[in-house]
Amino acid sequence: QVQLVESGGGSVQPGGSLRLACAASGFSSVHFCMAWFRQAPGKEREGVAAIFPAGRNTYYADSVKGRFSISHDNGKNTLYLQIDTLKPEDTARYFCAATSRGCGFGYWRSPDLFSTWGQGTQVTVSS
Repeated sequence: QVQLVESGGGSVQPGGSLRLACAASGFSSVHFCMAWFRQAPGKEREGVAAIFPAGRNTYYADSVKGRFSISHDNGKNTLYLQIDTLKPEDTARYFCAATSRGCGFGYWRSPDLFSTWGQGTQVTVSS
């Protein structure tokens, strides 16, 4: 059974850090485009970062460059998102997703191109 399970969310103060994890099972994520999306209440789901593990290529939304870092542990078949210097506007539910289409040409930004999703993990940033 193909499955993605996120963990690591929580409530933090502005300036804090979190490390989200997404454990993949039922497939080898190393040859997939793996991405993190987030969705705040009343807003569309947006891509924040993606990685193609086999090629080590990474992609970031401009709004998170320098604060978010995506990585992948091939041995554990697990995707990570390190989030530093958290801001209130980072508050959202964060989802990991997988697609076999590849990450390039901006494909990773489109949720419609991802066929496999986790249930999400909530990140809340407030003082």
